[in-house]
Amino acid sequence: MTAVARMTVLHLRTVAPYRTQGLLVFGVIVLIDSRSLVGLLPALALLLAPLVAAQPFLVADKADLQTLYAVLPLSRRTVLLGHYAWALMSFFAIVITGTALAALLAQAQHMAFGGRSLATLLTLSWALFAVNISIQLPLLIRFGYTRISVLATTVPLALVMLAVIRVHLDLESIQDWLPLFWAAGAAAIATSAALASCASSQRQRS
Repeated sequence: MTAVARMTVLHLRTVAPYRTQGLLVFGVIVLIDSRSLVGLLPALALLLAPLVAAQPFLVADKADLQTLYAVLPLSRRTVLLGHYAWALMSFFAIVITGTALAALLAQAQHMAFGGRSLATLLTLSWALFAVNISIQLPLLIRFGYTRISVLATTVPLALVMLAVIRVHLDLESIQDWLPLFWAAGAAAIATSAALASCASSQRQRS
């Protein structure tokens, strides 16, 4: 197992006691969007996935895990990449679970679900998550959860939602842009990781 994988497993163990909160948010989102499956996956990616991605920072601030990270044989780069690996793992786990549940709900309601529409929903979910997490993680790494939790969630959500509303996106209008959305999301996260590395250095010096 690589050092980054071990860091991701450590995150999984530290957030496990808080899983009820995530399950509750998951249930509320499913309840709200169960009749309109178009919004289910984007809502999970926009609201739940960043919440789970930020959970290790909440635990770290409460339990002073920064001290533990310092004594473990883990480099600063490994810790940083572990945060991003955890965020990506959370996104894919949530979206896969949400897709399976949406398929079951669609079958129960005799609704069409799949094909190009599903690919578009997954792409939109990825773009929303990538934008959110690209803003959130560098701030959390630089300032910690206690100081930045409101800014790291409310502001990205407001910006993303405003952008979606202003350009009046619909599923058909973005189907020709799907590869670009995936590439732009990956580029945003890569840029975010570079910024987070600088933020981590600044936090160590402060």
